[in-house]
Amino acid sequence: MSAPERIPPRGLTAADPVVELLASGELTVRGRVREASNAVLYCTVSYEGREAACVYKPVAGERPLWDFPDGTLAQREVAAYEVSEATGWGLVPPTVLRDGPYGEGMCQLWIEGEPGSDLLALVDGEEAGEGWKAVGFAEVGDGKTALLVHVDDERLRRLAVLDAVVNNADRKGGHLLPAAEGRLYGIDHGVTFNAENKLRTLLWGWAGESLTAEAVAVLERLRDRLGEGGTLAGKLSGLITEAELDATRERVAALLKSGRHPEPSGEWPAIPWPPV
Repeated sequence: MSAPERIPPRGLTAADPVVELLASGELTVRGRVREASNAVLYCTVSYEGREAACVYKPVAGERPLWDFPDGTLAQREVAAYEVSEATGWGLVPPTVLRDGPYGEGMCQLWIEGEPGSDLLALVDGEEAGEGWKAVGFAEVGDGKTALLVHVDDERLRRLAVLDAVVNNADRKGGHLLPAAEGRLYGIDHGVTFNAENKLRTLLWGWAGESLTAEAVAVLERLRDRLGEGGTLAGKLSGLITEAELDATRERVAALLKSGRHPEPSGEWPAIPWPPV
């Protein structure tokens, strides 16, 4: 049986062998990730003798949301990858928009998490402790509370900046994947780029603190590439709306103006539920 006609990936180049594999390879569904709220299919993708594991999220399997247009989550996942690549941090696995066995959808390289990498914890007392950053208090049952903390790690701090740029409304603990060679990836970026402030994350440990010099340099680069005629603006224009692109520019400008990590607005739940 011949492979289905492929939809050219939007805003991506086949110069990257992994992107070429994801965009042009034949997808074979191997199973389904059952705990996901939308259809998430575990697949292999094969192309010219190369094969890799990947995740395929068909648009047809997206559940409608009251605050995001129907059928747009896959494009937002690709847009988040494009912004991540523009930062140079490589925090989102290679991601493309393509056709598949159940229609158009997002296809992302599968990342095998490294066991034993503790990024989040619940601790007694009111102090996070050395090497940790406090997020807030959480109920743990029987009327007791514990302090939710995350590790004070430059990789997480970079991800916190990326989330602020893309307006991530769902940064759960389960969306953090420590990988081989000390890499850290963030996944599940379907609810991003809303024009309204919807930042919800477990990475509030740096809230109100000054941005690092590295982060400022990255944001300045993003500002330039998001400008009219900029390379990143061109890539995002086919994935999110013009209003959402303008809002992304405004968030970058606001971060540069304040020079600080954002703080919870108080107008929107600051931590996603469930948090993991």
